[in-house]
Amino acid sequence: MPIPMDYQHASEDFERFLGEVVARTGLTTRNQAFTTAEGVLLAFRRRLPPRDALRFAGALPPVLRAIFVADWDMDAPRPAFGGRADWTRDVRALRQDHNFSPDGAVAEVAAALRACLGDSRLDAALAGMPAEAQDFWSVAA
Repeated sequence: MPIPMDYQHASEDFERFLGEVVARTGLTTRNQAFTTAEGVLLAFRRRLPPRDALRFAGALPPVLRAIFVADWDMDAPRPAFGGRADWTRDVRALRQDHNFSPDGAVAEVAAALRACLGDSRLDAALAGMPAEAQDFWSVAA
């Protein structure tokens, strides 16, 4: 059996995603885009029960999936889902001294992810999750 295409092109797909994040956020480097994207993924993960988080992870391309589940403490308390201000605060808490995430980081990373995955794949992963989880990945700020 050949290597699945998702794995064969994982690096290229990840670079394309980072390029989308840079373009949408106005950030200037891949490193800034990486921190912003990682912050968004982790802000989302920490609000989900493990079953929902793993279903979401399954829809992500390999590199984003690895970032999403890396160093996960499944026993950590989950905060209330909150809203965009809470999510943005969490995104900016990651590597605070080197974090340049803009105010609209969550919506902009959502738009980048939707551009790379397609709406139907992301929406299918979010189906059945609370409305707040679906709102998190809305591109409307």
